[in-house]
Amino acid sequence: MAALEVLEEEKLAENAETLGHYLRGELNKLDKNIVTAVRGKGLLNAIVIKETPDFDAWKVCLRLRDNGLLAKPTHGDIIRFAPPLVITKDQLQECIDIITKTIMSFQ
Repeated sequence: MAALEVLEEEKLAENAETLGHYLRGELNKLDKNIVTAVRGKGLLNAIVIKETPDFDAWKVCLRLRDNGLLAKPTHGDIIRFAPPLVITKDQLQECIDIITKTIMSFQ
C-alpha cells in the first residue's frame, strides 16, 4: 500500500507520461537509416534498428554500454529503454545524449 501512496503523492505516473512523450520525440529525431521506428508508452520505450553487416541491435547495445547507458536488445532488431519512474528530465536528457551520440557513431 505504501508503494501505491508514493506513486500517487510523487505523481510518478504523470511524470512517466510527460517524460515518455519527450523521450519519443527526441528518439524520432535519430537517423532513419539506422532507427526505423520508435514506439512506447510512458517511460517504457523501444527503437527498431535496421540491421546491416556493420551493426545490429546487439552491437548498438554494446556501444551504448561503453558510452555509459544500459539497454536491452530484444527480438534481434529492437532495443528497449526502461528508465526508472523517478528519473528527472535532466537525467533523461543525459540518456538521450548518449543514445544520440551512439547512433551517430554508426553513420
